[in-house]
Amino acid sequence: MKTAEIKRRYLAHFEANGHTVVPSAPLPAISDPNLLFVNAGMVQFVPYFLGQQTPSYRRAVSVQKCIRTPDIDEVGKTSRHGTFFQMNGNFSFGDYFKDGAIPLAWELVTKPVAEGGYGLDPERIWPTVYLDDDEAFQIWRSVGVPADRIVRRGKADNFWSMGIPGPCGPCSELFYDRGPEYGREGGPAVDEDRYMEFWNLVFMQYERGPGTGKENFPILGDLPAKNIDTGMGLERMASILQGVDNLYEIDEVRPILDRAAELTGKRYGARSGHVASESHPDDVRLRVVADHVRTALMLIGDGVTPSNEGRGYVLRRIMRRAIRAVRLLGYQDRALPELLPVARDCMSPSYPELAEEFDRISQYAYAEEDAFLATLRAGTTILDTAIAETKSAGRPALSGDKAFQLHDTYGFPIDLTLEIAAEQGLQVDADGFRRLMADQRNRAKADAQARKTGHTDVSAYRSVLDAGGAVEFTGYTELNRESRVRAVLADGAPVGAAVEGDTIELVLDTTPFYAEGGGQQPDQGLITVGGGQVEVFDVQQPVPGLIVHRARVLRGEVRAGETGYAEIDVSRRRAISRSHTATHLVHQTMRNFLGESATQAGSLNAPGRLRFDFNTPTGVAPSVLHDVEQQVNEVLLADLEVHAFITTQEEARRIGAMALFGEKYGERVRVVEVGDYARELCGGTHVARSAQLGLVKILSEASVGSGVRRIEALVGMDAFGFLAREHLLVTRLAEMFRVPGDQVADRVEQTVTQLRDAEKELEKLRAQLVLGGAAALAGQAKDVRGVAYVGTEAPEGAAGNDVRTLAQEIRGKIDPARPAVVAVAARANGKASLVVAVNAAARGRGLAANDLVKAAFSGRGGGSPDVAQGGGLPAAEAPNLLLTVEKAIAEA
Repeated sequence: MKTAEIKRRYLAHFEANGHTVVPSAPLPAISDPNLLFVNAGMVQFVPYFLGQQTPSYRRAVSVQKCIRTPDIDEVGKTSRHGTFFQMNGNFSFGDYFKDGAIPLAWELVTKPVAEGGYGLDPERIWPTVYLDDDEAFQIWRSVGVPADRIVRRGKADNFWSMGIPGPCGPCSELFYDRGPEYGREGGPAVDEDRYMEFWNLVFMQYERGPGTGKENFPILGDLPAKNIDTGMGLERMASILQGVDNLYEIDEVRPILDRAAELTGKRYGARSGHVASESHPDDVRLRVVADHVRTALMLIGDGVTPSNEGRGYVLRRIMRRAIRAVRLLGYQDRALPELLPVARDCMSPSYPELAEEFDRISQYAYAEEDAFLATLRAGTTILDTAIAETKSAGRPALSGDKAFQLHDTYGFPIDLTLEIAAEQGLQVDADGFRRLMADQRNRAKADAQARKTGHTDVSAYRSVLDAGGAVEFTGYTELNRESRVRAVLADGAPVGAAVEGDTIELVLDTTPFYAEGGGQQPDQGLITVGGGQVEVFDVQQPVPGLIVHRARVLRGEVRAGETGYAEIDVSRRRAISRSHTATHLVHQTMRNFLGESATQAGSLNAPGRLRFDFNTPTGVAPSVLHDVEQQVNEVLLADLEVHAFITTQEEARRIGAMALFGEKYGERVRVVEVGDYARELCGGTHVARSAQLGLVKILSEASVGSGVRRIEALVGMDAFGFLAREHLLVTRLAEMFRVPGDQVADRVEQTVTQLRDAEKELEKLRAQLVLGGAAALAGQAKDVRGVAYVGTEAPEGAAGNDVRTLAQEIRGKIDPARPAVVAVAARANGKASLVVAVNAAARGRGLAANDLVKAAFSGRGGGSPDVAQGGGLPAAEAPNLLLTVEKAIAEA
């Protein structure tokens, strides 16, 4: 049975039993700051399980795309680890419980194929239950499973918790007996290679309170509404139904692996066994290629693009591991154009959008491979130099900071650094490298969370949310309102009151203040509470549903429980709203000119200005930018109505509303449309009519990462002010050059060309000055133990190339039969540098230019035995450098 058919049957079975089919959330669509990607089927339903939101359905079923980044380094080592996988899940929110979940699962897996089931042999299925879960045990007995095939297991195997206070409960798992050729008799407690787990049913019947660690959260008691979360590993079920023993042989993966083997001339030998076959060592790398190419396809399909941070960095790392593995297998050409189309054909039966969007996906993938191949070439050169310096210094290992620099600055993979260093007999300070990587990740995570949480413990916000429910935002229709102060927090903890000068966080029951989100900056303003007043400088939503006002107390005292009056800075709001509406227009217009693949990758909507990031593999021509700007301003002149309304996701898709890649939307969505010109899912604030924007002026377009470009623009009076300043500047230049305004650019270009020509002439004159005395200097060579030595300083400010040329010129004018060393020192920008040139006769005496430079610079500097250079000392050290070289010759 094909994997796509397994998914179809799963959804059909549960839909027929009253479940709402919920589409998979995009891989990066999560609000949890601790997760980069969706890593389980239940992730998009977490707000329902925690009681933060109320679902519009009581039963749900989904096939969720998942990625687990901790498994990246394990891929290839076994036949079961993969970064991308799919989780079939069915969920109940206070509806049915164990007596519903167990029969539904049993029916689907054992029902004959002809009747829509999976047709598994009931005699080969082993359920497990939690130690004291007699209820689940009896339900399994009631569906026909004999008692000796129902295994009781402990907390480590059959009890589920989120790792934080909240719902928890016992699990019941299903295992399939693959047969005696895979291991020992006795069930899953004896051998989990033979007995493969494929389904886990979680019964959330308890609640855990605060504790000191994951295993120490005390169980507070039964939850009033018991929820069901079940997950069937799609890849594992596919391996069972397709009669193969590992995920690399299922129909969605094996063709990629086969194509990689064909390209590289290798043979995939592991037909059985959990761990990679020792007789086929290339299996590990072939598995890496197959898994990572599929994962990259799915990530780019969901809007992730390669970058040096966050999700983009994970994608980049996955792609580079795949490319590196192909090269280690012996294939040196571009591999992704051969492999990615195979992955597309494997996955598009389940995800048709991959075929529809393949032009966009492949552009990013192929560009990343080209960039990485260039990185490999450049990085190898840099690494070779670092290895040479390390060996010259007598050190046994390449430093961790050098390995980190290669990785962080040049994108050179650490595994490649380790391999090349080992070939040269060197180790690498891997601990130092890992420490620097961890420091970087921690800084990035702290920076990302600080804006949302202010470094406050999120549990404090959750407590406020639990106590009062979600805060209602009224800012779409009003700019001020009366509201009760629900909580006052200082330094991450609730306080009874705050006084003048305190910096606090304020939570209201309802608020007109917009919390930063969707690229829109937060509102600012004032809140008056009794005799006190606070100035709001930031508004955030640290946990879904809770709007927090960060503020300074200007006067008086502010207490929780009092009634307050909130009023936003209207001028700021209106300026930001103009920018946000302008962003929608720029987005739509870029798609009009560049195609549907020019999707938004990020934005900033600030007072009077906008920043719009979009996906495109190449730069945008100035003529296109001009046309985009003109079309946007024509929309402004048309004075179109800006209208927002709430509808279903399905209806929004039907009317063509744009949704952003990577964003997770609820069943009900807010659509903002500008006439019939632009229609987009958006939670931000906007103007009432397009003419209220006044003017949009595009300032610049540039790259901000691989495949991502950025437009900066001004809106409204800021745009008018910019054009007024531009006009004044052009007028002044026209007066200076005494030409009409429309000829200023030509005259400036002509002047710049003349200046460049003059600079080139000056360079020639300087070079002639420097080199003019080469013959005289050669004739004044000093004899140092039989070696003709010339030590001299170049004229002040001489260019580096001229200094090097001078040293070689002097060397060339000395009789080649006579051993000769030439040292030329130079002073520039307050620093001294040195170039040493040695002829063949001197090298025959054991003298080398690189050794002499290192002697002058205490081991630093580099080059070859005939010409080398160094620098970085204070300018006053120039004469001493020449003396040091002379001394080194005398002592050689």
